[in-house]
Amino acid sequence: MVKTTGEIDTWSTSLVEPARSFDYWIGAVCECFLEMDITTPVRRGFDCSIQRGQLDGIGVNRVQGSAQHVYRRPASVARATANYYYLLCKTDGDWRVLQNGNSSPMKTFDLVLLDSRRCYEFNFPVTADTLSLELPIPWVESWITDPDRCIGQRIDGRTGWGAALSAYACQLTPHLAIDPPLPAPVLADQLGALLALAYGSEIPATLSEQKDAAKLMDVIVRGIRLYYAEPGLTAGHVARRLRISKRSLHRCLNGAGLTFSGLLSDCRMAVARRMLSEPRFDHISISGIGLRVGLSDPSHFIRQCRKSLGVTPAVFRRQR
Repeated sequence: MVKTTGEIDTWSTSLVEPARSFDYWIGAVCECFLEMDITTPVRRGFDCSIQRGQLDGIGVNRVQGSAQHVYRRPASVARATANYYYLLCKTDGDWRVLQNGNSSPMKTFDLVLLDSRRCYEFNFPVTADTLSLELPIPWVESWITDPDRCIGQRIDGRTGWGAALSAYACQLTPHLAIDPPLPAPVLADQLGALLALAYGSEIPATLSEQKDAAKLMDVIVRGIRLYYAEPGLTAGHVARRLRISKRSLHRCLNGAGLTFSGLLSDCRMAVARRMLSEPRFDHISISGIGLRVGLSDPSHFIRQCRKSLGVTPAVFRRQR
């Protein structure tokens, strides 16, 4: 009962007789998203639809329809064969979400990040009109250094970077996903950058050289993980972003027997290894993967892969 237009998949209760609408919807949600339990106060006359498109590695889903209460229970988590983070934004009314001990009342255009590896529930009391972005776990963890601390927490969609993230996310539609106005990796990276900025409290705005060395090291490593994809990234660039001196950065790393270039290379090669290992990234060229990890010179990327992986990226991809 899936109607496909071009590369957009559509699940809609209008495709079945009214008596089967709610049962069909439960099956559609389990097929399109994850196995979940759903209840509704309007079983008679229940009507919902999902449209789905793929933007690089991100699933862009638009849900419209009747009120419902959705549960991800322990049994469903245990049976899962694939998991994701989901960024949800309701576009037409208040709702509530619960995960990781956080019970968050949500306003229109607020956002929340959920982890399908844990139980959650959310309640759409009037309608279910929602943007749901399916985000690969490694992708999220390459942008946010501590997702466990973020899941289930409301992002205010009307102020600060949360407003910028909400406005940008709401422009993403299944139609845009299959016919993007810019290269899909560019749009995906823009989403990642705004998501990181919305959780910007992970990297303190100010630091002094008198801070505990272990804490400073943690912040430096997080900064490298956040900005590694920028071509030509230097220790000076990261130090300025973290509002510490370049000298303090190098002194902290040297005290632990580390170097900035070594940490940056390790971070980039870890992401490159993941992308070369996963078939879903096969549509991205070798040079494209190099660009994604901040290495715009293809020959330099190949040399780094040979040093880190033992073989060229093309050979590594073939041998996985």
